[in-house]
Amino acid sequence: MSDTLWIVVALGLGVASIGVALLKFAWVMRQPAGDTSSQRVARHIRRSATQFLGYLYLSLAGVAAGMGVLLAVLLGFDLPLLFGEGVVSYDVTAGIGTAITFIVGALFAGVAGYMGMAVAVNANVRTATAARDGLTPSFRIAFNGGSVMGLGMIGIAIVGISAIYLLTENASLVLGFSFGASALALLAKAGGGIYTKIADISADLVGKVEFGIAEDDARNPGSIADNVGDNVGDIAGMGADIYDSYVASVVAAMLLGVALVTRGFDDRYIVFPLMVSAAGILASIIGSQLVRVREGGDPGRALNLGTIFTCLLFAGFVAVVVFGGGFTFGVYIPAVAGVLIGLLIGYTTNFFTSDLYAPVRAVAKYSKSGSAINIITGFSYGLLSVVPSVVGIVVAMLVAYFGAEAYEIDGIYGVAIAAVGMLSITGMIVSADAYGPIADNAKGIAEMSDLGEETIANADALDSAGNTAAAVAKGFAIGAAALTVLSLFHAYGEEIRAAGGQLTITIRDPLVLSGLFLGAITPPLFSAITMLAVTRNAYTMIGEIRRQFNEKPGVLEGTETPDYERCVRIASRDALKALIVPALISVVLPLLVGFILGPSALGGFLGGSIFTGVIFALFMANGGGLWDNAKKWIEAGNLGGKGSDEHKASVVGDTVGDPFKDTAGPSLNTLITVMSLVSSVFAPLIAVMHVF
Repeated sequence: MSDTLWIVVALGLGVASIGVALLKFAWVMRQPAGDTSSQRVARHIRRSATQFLGYLYLSLAGVAAGMGVLLAVLLGFDLPLLFGEGVVSYDVTAGIGTAITFIVGALFAGVAGYMGMAVAVNANVRTATAARDGLTPSFRIAFNGGSVMGLGMIGIAIVGISAIYLLTENASLVLGFSFGASALALLAKAGGGIYTKIADISADLVGKVEFGIAEDDARNPGSIADNVGDNVGDIAGMGADIYDSYVASVVAAMLLGVALVTRGFDDRYIVFPLMVSAAGILASIIGSQLVRVREGGDPGRALNLGTIFTCLLFAGFVAVVVFGGGFTFGVYIPAVAGVLIGLLIGYTTNFFTSDLYAPVRAVAKYSKSGSAINIITGFSYGLLSVVPSVVGIVVAMLVAYFGAEAYEIDGIYGVAIAAVGMLSITGMIVSADAYGPIADNAKGIAEMSDLGEETIANADALDSAGNTAAAVAKGFAIGAAALTVLSLFHAYGEEIRAAGGQLTITIRDPLVLSGLFLGAITPPLFSAITMLAVTRNAYTMIGEIRRQFNEKPGVLEGTETPDYERCVRIASRDALKALIVPALISVVLPLLVGFILGPSALGGFLGGSIFTGVIFALFMANGGGLWDNAKKWIEAGNLGGKGSDEHKASVVGDTVGDPFKDTAGPSLNTLITVMSLVSSVFAPLIAVMHVF
């Protein structure tokens, strides 16, 4: 099969994935939307979520346009002529072409996030309504709603990459697409994460700890903002985040495929990552159709079995691609190793974050001694959880590298294919991940609309499974990001050398060592800034919730409607303001290091950011999930149950973990990806400036 035909097949499967997502969206919308009370709550959530996302995307459109102009101006000039002698020339393809693909990448990332949120804010009330009839119908709606996000997102990504490469046959322009996707994803995830945790922390602390009511109680002024946050942070933000990792992994592998071709390999190795992704799309479409739960069954088990079955399908489909396409076995090993190690990382994460296992129950147990012991225990288990995941990443890297080398394929290309393999079943992983916030919203609507204890219990069972699915998804995303940025690191070196620059990475070089330290402190700096934004602005919202309770006694008594919109406005306004510094960090810091200290120092910077970024991301995501599920396990009636001292201590622990797992942690893998892409895109400029 010719290269062009393989690309067309990938493009066709991308379109098919979008088509299946749209059919699922239509099915969800045909389900009953509930009674007047439920629809009123859902309308508040839908309107506020759409409004915030509109403000966010409007702001990001300005950033994308400005960056597009910058790329068009800087990348098109022939800088050797500019710095040396001769007439300055302008390369339209390098300048305007990269700018256009950057903007298209950002646009597609926005569409992916908006698609997920659009179905989530409609599936939530339908899931709550179906929960009246049992677990089975409500699970089906929530999962199909999540599948719209999962299948739509990978379809949009592959359509974008395939179409650009089919039209241009230029992998460097596909790099611009990936940069656009990553830039928007970082800001969407950070902005959504800040919003959701401002609301969540405020509603939790004032509602549960101070006044003894749930954060989803209709009397809680922060309840609507909290439910909105589930959509803008955990759906639109997380979707854009994983979309970014997915696109970056494919593009990094394609760039390394170009390097293989220059060494005499067939052109097909450039498009092989697209073929692997196409196999993952087909596996995800089939696997998502097979996820079912019986009445009284375990939704978490159904999601896990769906993921495992999708992995097996993927392994079979990739075998067809490799052997049917005449590829060496050296690319099959990394692809399968990637998805299997990703599964291992995901379920290791599950051990540390599920209430079925010792770590969560230990944190819940020690809550009897107060919030301090709860926090210390959760912190410690969060650190422990990093070890097996990092070991898994190392194993995946070594198996991929030496598996490829054994068949005379460049080992770094093998590592890149392992990252693609790890993210190949993203359609299924994101379907399960997006299911979680829909179930969480459904539980909130059931409580706020007083749909009855049985309905709330069914929604709670769905919500618990969603927390575990989210933890597994984050494990996959962080593991794949680690392998992807290693591939991008190598691609950066290739871009520097192609531009005539020198790249020597040794810690004996003070410039490299300086870059290493600067890179190592960047993820902690980014984490601190985003979490301080949460605490600073949560302080404002907590004051507003207390004010309403104190000045309007009828709110707590249930005779007066809280001013939900005021809390929504606080979260929206403050989340958008808090994005400015994280955006500057991700783009400006690597450029400053590269332009001032040189290509090798920037190489050290990227290495340092990868090491601390991966470790911080794993620790924060797992630790936060562990604290959250310890609280939920107590709320399910274990130990003292709701309202007990153990419960109050666990709420404090969960509050500490909230910005860990939903703001800083998941954003870090996007941060290191963005910085790697910025470095690769601007590598020719950096190389030239340090040659002349």
